[in-house]
Amino acid sequence: MVKSFEELAVTRFEPPFNALCWPRALAGDFHEVVEKLGTGEGITILDESLLCRFPLSPDGRVAVDILLEDLRLLREHNLDPVLNCIHGYPHDENVGPVQTDVFSFHVDSAPVEADTWLCTYYGPTSEGLRNEEAVRRVDVPETRSELLKGFGGKDDGDFLNYLNENCYDLHYAPLPGARPFSFGIGCLWRIAVEYPGSPVPPCIHRAPKTLPGDPARLLLIS
Repeated sequence: MVKSFEELAVTRFEPPFNALCWPRALAGDFHEVVEKLGTGEGITILDESLLCRFPLSPDGRVAVDILLEDLRLLREHNLDPVLNCIHGYPHDENVGPVQTDVFSFHVDSAPVEADTWLCTYYGPTSEGLRNEEAVRRVDVPETRSELLKGFGGKDDGDFLNYLNENCYDLHYAPLPGARPFSFGIGCLWRIAVEYPGSPVPPCIHRAPKTLPGDPARLLLIS
C-alpha cells in the first residue's frame, strides 16, 4: 500500500512485492457516467471530449473530473492510459486445455521493462492471486501432455516457443485453498509484468466474470 500517486509511480518492485496499491475512497457519481453511455455490448473507449459533453449532475461532474485528472497524471508519467466502459469481454473460443481470455488468471508480459496500471471506478473489479497460491497451467502434467499432443512434437525449445506464441505460458491455475483478492473500487494499482530481468515475478490477475444483466465496468488501464 502507498499513500500518493508519486509514491505509486516511483516505488521500485523488490521481493516479495509485485503489486502496489494506492487505496482511494473517491467522491462523485460514477454510476451516472456509465448510465449516460446507455446499454451496449463489448468495450467502449471514452475520451475527454465525450466525457465533457455529458449533461451531468454536480456529483456526476465530480466523477468526470476525477477520471480526467487520473488520465492527466498517467500521461504526465509518460504512460498511455485508456478509459473503457466494459459491457462484456470476448470469451476464448478455444476448446483446448488452456483458456487464454482475460477471465483466466494470467500475467501480462512485455519484451522490455514495463508495468500495468489499472483502476476500476464502477462495476465488478479485477481479482489477484498470490504467486505461491498458483501454478502455471503449462506446468500441470496433464495439461502439458494435452498441449504437447496438440503441438505434435517433442517437449523441446520449439514446444516452448509454441507455448509462448499462443500465450499458454501466461495463464495460471489456483492451487487448492487459494484465496483470490479483490482490487477494489477506486484503488489505483501498479502491478508487475513479466519481462527479461524483472526483479520480481509478475502479478497474477484476471478480469471479473460478467453475466447478462451485470452492471457495466468503468476501467482505467495502461
